[in-house]
Amino acid sequence: MPTEFISMTPPNASNEIHPLPGAPIDPEYLVRYAKTLDDYGFHYTLIPYASGYFDPFAIGATIAAVTKKIKVVIALRPNTMFPTTAAKQLATLDQLSGGRAVVHFIAGGSDVEQAREGDFLAKAERYERLDEYIRILKRGWASAEPFDWEGKHYTFKGWSNQVRPVNGRSIPISVGGSSDEAYRVGGSLGDIFGLWGEPLKETKEQIDRIYAEADKAGRPATERPRIWVTFRPIVAETEELAWAKAHRTLEALERGQGTATRPFSFGNKGEGGPQNVGSQRLLEIAKKGEVQDRALWYPTVTATGARGASTALVGSYDVVAESILDYVDLGCELISIRGYDNFNDAVDYGRYILPRVYEGIKQREAKAGIGNGNNNGTSDEAA
Repeated sequence: MPTEFISMTPPNASNEIHPLPGAPIDPEYLVRYAKTLDDYGFHYTLIPYASGYFDPFAIGATIAAVTKKIKVVIALRPNTMFPTTAAKQLATLDQLSGGRAVVHFIAGGSDVEQAREGDFLAKAERYERLDEYIRILKRGWASAEPFDWEGKHYTFKGWSNQVRPVNGRSIPISVGGSSDEAYRVGGSLGDIFGLWGEPLKETKEQIDRIYAEADKAGRPATERPRIWVTFRPIVAETEELAWAKAHRTLEALERGQGTATRPFSFGNKGEGGPQNVGSQRLLEIAKKGEVQDRALWYPTVTATGARGASTALVGSYDVVAESILDYVDLGCELISIRGYDNFNDAVDYGRYILPRVYEGIKQREAKAGIGNGNNNGTSDEAA
Protein backbone atom coordinates (compact mmCIF):
# COMPACT_ATOMS: atom_id res chain seq x y z
CA MET A 1 0.00 0.00 0.00
CA PRO A 2 1.18 3.57 -0.55
CA THR A 3 3.09 5.66 1.95
CA GLU A 4 0.75 8.22 3.50
CA PHE A 5 1.13 11.22 5.80
CA ILE A 6 -0.66 12.12 9.01
CA SER A 7 -0.82 15.42 10.85
CA MET A 8 -2.84 16.77 13.76
CA THR A 9 -5.31 19.64 13.53
CA PRO A 10 -5.26 21.95 16.56
CA PRO A 11 -8.41 23.93 17.42
CA ASN A 12 -6.61 27.27 17.70
CA ALA A 13 -3.22 28.92 17.24
CA SER A 14 -1.86 27.87 20.64
CA ASN A 15 1.21 25.64 20.52
CA GLU A 16 4.09 24.57 22.70
CA ILE A 17 6.42 27.41 21.77
CA HIS A 18 3.72 30.12 21.62
CA PRO A 19 1.13 28.98 24.19
CA LEU A 20 -2.27 30.62 24.57
CA PRO A 21 -3.49 29.10 27.86
CA GLY A 22 -7.24 28.64 27.99
CA ALA A 23 -7.77 29.65 24.37
CA PRO A 24 -11.18 28.71 22.93
CA ILE A 25 -11.77 27.11 19.56
CA ASP A 26 -10.92 29.46 16.73
CA PRO A 27 -13.20 28.25 13.91
CA GLU A 28 -11.43 30.31 11.25
CA TYR A 29 -8.02 28.95 12.25
CA LEU A 30 -9.34 25.38 12.47
CA VAL A 31 -10.83 25.52 8.98
CA ARG A 32 -7.75 27.19 7.50
CA TYR A 33 -5.46 24.60 9.04
CA ALA A 34 -7.54 21.64 7.88
CA LYS A 35 -7.83 22.99 4.34
CA THR A 36 -4.07 23.56 4.26
CA LEU A 37 -3.41 19.92 5.14
CA ASP A 38 -5.90 18.84 2.47
CA ASP A 39 -4.35 21.10 -0.16
CA TYR A 40 -0.80 19.92 0.54
CA GLY A 41 -1.67 16.23 0.26
CA PHE A 42 -1.78 15.02 3.84
CA HIS A 43 -3.94 11.91 4.02
CA TYR A 44 -5.03 11.90 7.67
CA THR A 45 -5.42 14.36 10.52
CA LEU A 46 -5.59 13.24 14.14
CA ILE A 47 -8.09 14.88 16.49
CA PRO A 48 -6.62 14.39 20.00
CA TYR A 49 -8.44 13.59 23.22
CA ALA A 50 -7.93 14.60 26.86
CA SER A 51 -10.21 14.63 29.85
CA GLY A 52 -10.57 18.42 29.85
CA TYR A 53 -10.17 19.15 26.16
CA PHE A 54 -12.50 19.81 23.21
CA ASP A 55 -14.76 17.07 21.82
CA PRO A 56 -13.00 15.34 18.91
CA PHE A 57 -16.23 14.27 17.18
CA ALA A 58 -17.45 17.86 16.82
CA ILE A 59 -14.05 19.01 15.57
CA GLY A 60 -13.77 16.01 13.25
CA ALA A 61 -17.19 16.70 11.70
CA THR A 62 -16.20 20.33 11.11
CA ILE A 63 -12.99 19.27 9.38
CA ALA A 64 -14.81 16.72 7.24
CA ALA A 65 -17.29 19.37 6.13
CA VAL A 66 -14.63 21.78 4.83
CA THR A 67 -12.19 19.31 3.23
CA LYS A 68 -12.33 16.95 0.29
CA LYS A 69 -9.81 14.15 0.77
CA ILE A 70 -8.22 14.08 4.21
CA LYS A 71 -9.34 11.33 6.58
CA VAL A 72 -10.36 12.32 10.09
CA VAL A 73 -8.80 10.23 12.89
CA ILE A 74 -10.91 10.43 16.05
CA ALA A 75 -8.98 9.68 19.25
CA LEU A 76 -11.26 7.73 21.56
CA ARG A 77 -10.91 6.34 25.08
CA PRO A 78 -13.25 3.37 25.69
CA ASN A 79 -14.14 4.57 29.20
CA THR A 80 -15.82 7.68 27.78
CA MET A 81 -18.44 6.10 25.51
CA PHE A 82 -20.42 2.85 25.38
CA PRO A 83 -19.31 0.84 22.32
CA THR A 84 -22.74 0.77 20.67
CA THR A 85 -22.85 4.58 20.85
CA ALA A 86 -19.32 4.85 19.48
CA ALA A 87 -20.19 2.55 16.58
CA LYS A 88 -23.10 4.78 15.56
CA GLN A 89 -21.21 8.05 16.00
CA LEU A 90 -18.20 6.86 14.01
CA ALA A 91 -20.38 5.40 11.25
CA THR A 92 -22.38 8.63 11.11
CA LEU A 93 -19.17 10.63 10.68
CA ASP A 94 -18.06 8.11 8.06
CA GLN A 95 -21.26 8.64 6.06
CA LEU A 96 -21.10 12.44 6.41
CA SER A 97 -17.49 12.48 5.22
CA GLY A 98 -17.93 10.01 2.36
CA GLY A 99 -15.92 7.25 4.02
CA ARG A 100 -13.19 9.34 5.64
CA ALA A 101 -13.57 8.34 9.30
CA VAL A 102 -10.83 6.52 11.23
CA VAL A 103 -10.71 5.78 14.97
CA HIS A 104 -7.57 5.74 17.11
CA PHE A 105 -8.10 3.96 20.42
CA ILE A 106 -6.35 5.04 23.61
CA ALA A 107 -6.55 2.38 26.30
CA GLY A 108 -5.25 4.89 28.84
CA GLY A 109 -1.61 5.60 29.68
CA SER A 110 -2.01 7.38 33.02
CA ASP A 111 -4.02 6.34 36.07
CA VAL A 112 -4.30 10.00 37.06
CA GLU A 113 -5.73 11.06 33.69
CA GLN A 114 -8.13 8.11 33.56
CA ALA A 115 -9.39 8.85 37.07
CA ARG A 116 -10.36 12.35 36.00
CA GLU A 117 -13.26 10.78 34.10
CA GLY A 118 -14.10 8.07 36.60
CA ASP A 119 -12.03 5.23 35.16
CA PHE A 120 -10.22 3.27 37.87
CA LEU A 121 -9.37 0.07 36.02
CA ALA A 122 -5.79 -1.17 36.13
CA LYS A 123 -3.79 -1.06 32.91
CA ALA A 124 -4.24 -4.76 32.06
CA GLU A 125 -8.00 -4.43 32.52
CA ARG A 126 -8.08 -1.34 30.33
CA TYR A 127 -6.58 -3.37 27.50
CA GLU A 128 -9.03 -6.23 28.13
CA ARG A 129 -11.82 -3.68 27.83
CA LEU A 130 -10.32 -2.29 24.61
CA ASP A 131 -10.16 -5.78 23.11
CA GLU A 132 -13.85 -6.32 23.90
CA TYR A 133 -14.75 -2.84 22.65
CA ILE A 134 -13.13 -3.34 19.24
CA ARG A 135 -14.80 -6.71 18.76
CA ILE A 136 -18.21 -5.17 19.46
CA LEU A 137 -17.62 -2.36 16.95
CA LYS A 138 -16.47 -4.73 14.25
CA ARG A 139 -19.47 -6.98 14.69
CA GLY A 140 -21.89 -4.05 14.74
CA TRP A 141 -20.38 -2.54 11.61
CA ALA A 142 -20.29 -5.84 9.72
CA SER A 143 -24.00 -6.63 9.97
CA ALA A 144 -27.29 -5.00 10.92
CA GLU A 145 -28.51 -8.27 12.43
CA PRO A 146 -29.41 -7.92 16.15
CA PHE A 147 -27.03 -9.56 18.60
CA ASP A 148 -26.49 -9.95 22.34
CA TRP A 149 -23.23 -9.39 24.16
CA GLU A 150 -22.23 -10.62 27.59
CA GLY A 151 -18.60 -9.90 28.35
CA LYS A 152 -16.47 -8.86 31.29
CA HIS A 153 -16.90 -5.15 30.62
CA TYR A 154 -20.02 -4.84 28.44
CA THR A 155 -23.43 -6.48 28.39
CA PHE A 156 -26.39 -5.69 26.15
CA LYS A 157 -29.32 -7.45 24.50
CA GLY A 158 -30.63 -7.33 20.96
CA TRP A 159 -28.61 -4.42 19.62
CA SER A 160 -28.93 -3.81 15.87
CA ASN A 161 -26.76 -1.16 14.25
CA GLN A 162 -28.59 0.54 11.39
CA VAL A 163 -25.79 3.10 10.85
CA ARG A 164 -23.25 1.35 8.68
CA PRO A 165 -19.84 2.45 7.38
CA VAL A 166 -19.66 3.65 3.79
CA ASN A 167 -17.79 0.54 2.67
CA GLY A 168 -20.42 -1.63 4.35
CA ARG A 169 -17.89 -3.50 6.48
CA SER A 170 -15.75 -1.52 8.91
CA ILE A 171 -14.01 1.74 9.75
CA PRO A 172 -10.20 1.62 10.03
CA ILE A 173 -9.16 0.98 13.63
CA SER A 174 -5.86 2.25 15.01
CA VAL A 175 -4.23 1.16 18.25
CA GLY A 176 -1.06 2.60 19.73
CA GLY A 177 1.40 1.80 22.49
CA SER A 178 4.62 0.02 23.38
CA SER A 179 3.48 -2.46 26.03
CA ASP A 180 2.88 -6.17 25.70
CA GLU A 181 -0.85 -5.52 26.05
CA ALA A 182 -0.81 -2.92 23.27
CA TYR A 183 1.10 -5.24 20.93
CA ARG A 184 -1.41 -8.02 21.60
CA VAL A 185 -4.59 -5.99 21.07
CA GLY A 186 -3.29 -3.90 18.19
CA GLY A 187 -1.53 -6.78 16.49
CA SER A 188 -4.57 -9.05 16.64
CA LEU A 189 -7.36 -6.52 15.98
CA GLY A 190 -5.98 -3.26 14.60
CA ASP A 191 -5.80 -2.06 11.02
CA ILE A 192 -3.15 0.48 12.02
CA PHE A 193 -0.60 0.43 14.84
CA GLY A 194 0.83 3.73 16.09
CA LEU A 195 4.38 4.11 17.40
CA TRP A 196 6.31 7.13 18.64
CA GLY A 197 9.57 7.95 16.90
CA GLU A 198 12.37 5.70 18.12
CA PRO A 199 15.67 4.80 16.44
CA LEU A 200 15.47 2.41 13.52
CA LYS A 201 16.71 -0.60 15.49
CA GLU A 202 14.15 -0.17 18.26
CA THR A 203 11.38 0.59 15.76
CA LYS A 204 12.14 -2.61 13.87
CA GLU A 205 11.99 -4.57 17.13
CA GLN A 206 8.56 -3.13 17.88
CA ILE A 207 7.28 -3.88 14.37
CA ASP A 208 8.43 -7.49 14.79
CA ARG A 209 6.51 -7.71 18.08
CA ILE A 210 3.34 -6.35 16.47
CA TYR A 211 3.59 -8.71 13.51
CA ALA A 212 4.22 -11.66 15.82
CA GLU A 213 0.97 -10.94 17.62
CA ALA A 214 -0.84 -10.64 14.29
CA ASP A 215 0.56 -14.00 13.23
CA LYS A 216 -0.43 -15.54 16.56
CA ALA A 217 -3.98 -14.32 15.98
CA GLY A 218 -4.04 -16.11 12.62
CA ARG A 219 -3.95 -12.98 10.46
CA PRO A 220 -2.33 -13.42 7.04
CA ALA A 221 0.62 -11.18 6.22
CA THR A 222 -1.58 -9.07 3.95
CA GLU A 223 -3.85 -8.23 6.89
CA ARG A 224 -1.23 -7.19 9.43
CA PRO A 225 -1.64 -3.68 10.86
CA ARG A 226 -0.10 -0.86 8.87
CA ILE A 227 2.64 0.83 10.91
CA TRP A 228 2.21 4.49 11.88
CA VAL A 229 5.27 6.28 13.28
CA THR A 230 5.25 9.84 14.66
CA PHE A 231 7.90 12.57 14.60
CA ARG A 232 8.12 16.30 15.35
CA PRO A 233 10.40 17.53 12.51
CA ILE A 234 12.33 20.78 12.84
CA VAL A 235 13.37 21.75 9.33
CA ALA A 236 14.95 24.58 7.37
CA GLU A 237 16.68 25.11 4.04
CA THR A 238 20.15 24.32 5.44
CA GLU A 239 21.54 22.22 8.27
CA GLU A 240 22.84 25.30 10.06
CA LEU A 241 19.47 27.03 9.97
CA ALA A 242 17.65 23.87 11.05
CA TRP A 243 19.84 23.34 14.10
CA ALA A 244 19.59 26.99 15.10
CA LYS A 245 15.81 26.62 14.90
CA ALA A 246 15.97 23.39 16.92
CA HIS A 247 17.82 25.04 19.79
CA ARG A 248 15.41 27.99 19.80
CA THR A 249 12.55 25.47 19.96
CA LEU A 250 14.21 23.62 22.83
CA GLU A 251 14.67 26.83 24.80
CA ALA A 252 10.98 27.65 24.33
CA LEU A 253 9.95 24.16 25.44
CA GLU A 254 12.10 24.39 28.57
CA ARG A 255 10.64 27.80 29.41
CA GLY A 256 7.13 26.49 28.86
CA GLN A 257 7.23 23.62 31.35
CA GLY A 258 4.64 24.06 34.06
CA THR A 259 2.28 26.06 31.87
CA ALA A 260 -0.91 24.86 30.18
CA THR A 261 0.71 24.33 26.80
CA ARG A 262 -0.32 20.72 26.15
CA PRO A 263 -3.88 20.07 27.28
CA PHE A 264 -3.98 16.68 25.57
CA SER A 265 -0.79 15.35 27.17
CA PHE A 266 -0.84 13.06 30.15
CA GLY A 267 0.92 15.43 32.53
CA ASN A 268 3.92 13.16 33.13
CA LYS A 269 5.89 15.80 34.93
CA GLY A 270 4.93 16.28 38.52
CA GLU A 271 3.24 12.87 38.74
CA GLY A 272 6.30 10.74 39.43
CA GLY A 273 7.21 10.26 35.78
CA PRO A 274 5.27 8.60 32.97
CA GLN A 275 3.33 5.40 33.54
CA ASN A 276 2.95 4.50 29.88
CA VAL A 277 5.68 2.30 28.43
CA GLY A 278 6.06 4.43 25.29
CA SER A 279 7.19 7.48 27.28
CA GLN A 280 9.43 5.36 29.47
CA ARG A 281 11.10 3.95 26.38
CA LEU A 282 11.68 7.41 24.92
CA LEU A 283 13.33 8.64 28.13
CA GLU A 284 15.57 5.57 28.31
CA ILE A 285 16.62 5.93 24.68
CA ALA A 286 17.36 9.62 25.27
CA LYS A 287 20.10 8.60 27.72
CA LYS A 288 22.02 7.04 24.82
CA GLY A 289 22.71 10.35 23.09
CA GLU A 290 21.14 13.52 21.78
CA VAL A 291 21.27 12.56 18.09
CA GLN A 292 20.60 9.03 16.92
CA ASP A 293 20.56 7.52 13.44
CA ARG A 294 20.50 10.14 10.72
CA ALA A 295 18.67 13.03 12.41
CA LEU A 296 16.59 11.77 15.37
CA TRP A 297 16.94 14.35 18.17
CA TYR A 298 16.06 13.55 21.78
CA PRO A 299 16.47 16.76 23.87
CA THR A 300 12.83 17.58 23.10
CA VAL A 301 11.93 14.29 24.81
CA THR A 302 13.76 15.09 28.04
CA ALA A 303 12.61 18.72 28.03
CA THR A 304 8.95 17.66 28.03
CA GLY A 305 9.23 14.50 30.10
CA ALA A 306 8.21 12.50 27.02
CA ARG A 307 4.66 13.79 27.24
CA GLY A 308 3.16 12.41 24.09
CA ALA A 309 4.96 12.39 20.75
CA SER A 310 8.15 14.34 21.31
CA THR A 311 11.05 12.99 19.25
CA ALA A 312 12.27 15.47 16.66
CA LEU A 313 13.87 14.98 13.28
CA VAL A 314 16.26 17.89 12.77
CA GLY A 315 17.94 18.95 9.55
CA SER A 316 17.64 20.39 6.11
CA TYR A 317 14.68 19.44 3.96
CA ASP A 318 16.78 16.82 2.21
CA VAL A 319 18.15 15.28 5.42
CA VAL A 320 14.74 15.03 7.09
CA ALA A 321 13.17 13.57 3.96
CA GLU A 322 15.91 10.95 3.81
CA SER A 323 15.37 10.19 7.50
CA ILE A 324 11.68 9.59 6.84
CA LEU A 325 12.59 7.36 3.91
CA ASP A 326 14.69 5.25 6.30
CA TYR A 327 11.47 4.45 8.16
CA VAL A 328 9.58 3.84 4.92
CA ASP A 329 12.26 1.32 4.01
CA LEU A 330 11.71 -0.28 7.41
CA GLY A 331 8.02 -0.86 6.62
CA CYS A 332 6.36 2.21 8.13
CA GLU A 333 3.55 3.14 5.73
CA LEU A 334 1.96 5.96 7.74
CA ILE A 335 4.24 8.85 8.66
CA SER A 336 2.93 11.35 11.18
CA ILE A 337 4.71 14.70 11.15
CA ARG A 338 3.65 17.77 13.07
CA GLY A 339 5.78 20.61 14.24
CA TYR A 340 6.12 22.82 17.26
CA ASP A 341 5.01 25.87 15.29
CA ASN A 342 1.94 24.09 14.04
CA PHE A 343 0.63 25.98 11.03
CA ASN A 344 3.93 27.25 9.64
CA ASP A 345 5.53 23.83 10.04
CA ALA A 346 2.61 22.14 8.28
CA VAL A 347 3.10 24.48 5.31
CA ASP A 348 6.83 23.77 5.22
CA TYR A 349 6.22 20.02 5.32
CA GLY A 350 3.71 20.26 2.49
CA ARG A 351 6.03 22.35 0.35
CA TYR A 352 9.39 20.75 1.04
CA ILE A 353 9.13 17.38 2.83
CA LEU A 354 6.25 15.45 1.25
CA PRO A 355 7.45 16.06 -2.34
CA ARG A 356 10.98 14.95 -1.47
CA VAL A 357 9.76 11.79 0.24
CA TYR A 358 7.58 10.85 -2.71
CA GLU A 359 10.41 11.53 -5.12
CA GLY A 360 12.64 9.27 -3.04
CA ILE A 361 10.01 6.52 -3.14
CA LYS A 362 9.66 6.93 -6.90
CA GLN A 363 13.43 6.53 -7.30
CA ARG A 364 13.41 3.40 -5.14
CA GLU A 365 10.57 1.92 -7.17
CA ALA A 366 12.31 2.72 -10.46
CA LYS A 367 15.49 1.08 -9.19
CA ALA A 368 13.50 -1.99 -8.14
CA GLY A 369 11.61 -2.06 -11.42
CA ILE A 370 8.25 -1.42 -9.77
CA GLY A 371 7.18 1.98 -11.06
CA ASN A 372 3.53 1.60 -10.07
CA GLY A 373 3.07 5.29 -9.44
CA ASN A 374 1.04 4.79 -6.26
CA ASN A 375 3.29 6.85 -4.00
CA ASN A 376 2.44 10.26 -5.35
CA GLY A 377 0.65 11.71 -2.34
CA THR A 378 -2.80 11.47 -3.91
CA SER A 379 -4.02 8.06 -2.79
CA ASP A 380 -7.53 7.85 -1.38
CA GLU A 381 -7.22 4.25 -0.19
CA ALA A 382 -8.50 3.48 3.27
CA ALA A 383 -6.02 2.54 5.96
